[in-house]
Amino acid sequence: MSTRAVAIEDAKTGEVTQAVCEHPLVVRLCHWINAGALFVMVGSGLQIFRAFPSFGAKIPQKDLLNWPKSLALGGWLGGALQWHLTFMWIYMATGLVYLGYQLFSGNYRQVLFARRDLPGVWPMVRHYFFFGPKPPGREVYNPLQKQAYTSVIGLGALSVLTGLAIWKPVQFSWLARLMGGFHLARLWHFLIMWAMLAFVFGHLVMVLLHGWNNFVSMLTGWKKDPEYPSE
Repeated sequence: MSTRAVAIEDAKTGEVTQAVCEHPLVVRLCHWINAGALFVMVGSGLQIFRAFPSFGAKIPQKDLLNWPKSLALGGWLGGALQWHLTFMWIYMATGLVYLGYQLFSGNYRQVLFARRDLPGVWPMVRHYFFFGPKPPGREVYNPLQKQAYTSVIGLGALSVLTGLAIWKPVQFSWLARLMGGFHLARLWHFLIMWAMLAFVFGHLVMVLLHGWNNFVSMLTGWKKDPEYPSE
C-alpha cells in the first residue's frame, strides 16, 4: 500500500523535504489512549493479584510472586478493582474504534501480517536484536512490525475474553469452562499481561532503533523522508 508524499519547505533554510501522513488521527488517538489504559490496568491488576496471589492448588500458592505494593495501583483490593474496571471500558472502547477504523478505511492492509511477509521477519529480527544489516524499507511497516502489531491485536482480544471470564464467572461460565475453569482463566489473563508487556518492550526497541523521526510521526502523524517508496 503506497502513501502519498508532500513536499515541505523549511521557512528558515528553504530546504525541501518529503513527508508522508503515516498515522491518521484516529490511529494516533487510539494508540496513546490505549497505551495509558493498558498501564493503568497492569498496575491495578497487579494490586488485585496481591490480594490473592494464587492460581489454584495445582500451582504453588505460597510466595508465587511477591509483587511490591509500590509498583501496583489502587492501594487495596477495592480501589484496584475500581481502577481496573473503569479503564477496562476505555481499553475496550478504543480497541473497537481502532479495529473499526482499520476495517472500514482499508488501512488494515498496511498493518496486517500476511504470508508474503514471512521471509522478511528473520532479517528484521537480526537487524533489531543482533546488529545485522538493515533490510531496505518497502512499506510503512516492516514484516516484524506487522507480525507484532497483528499478534498484539489477538492478545488484546484474549485479554478481554479472559478478563470477562474472571470478572463475571457465573454469567460467563461457558467462557470460563473453555479456558479450563476460573483459576486457569486467571492464569491465562496473567500470562497475557506479561506477553503484552513483552510486546511493549519490543515496540520501544523498534522505536529507539528507528530514531526520533519515527516517534514524532506518532505524535503529529507526519514522517519526514520515509524509508519506503511513496507516491
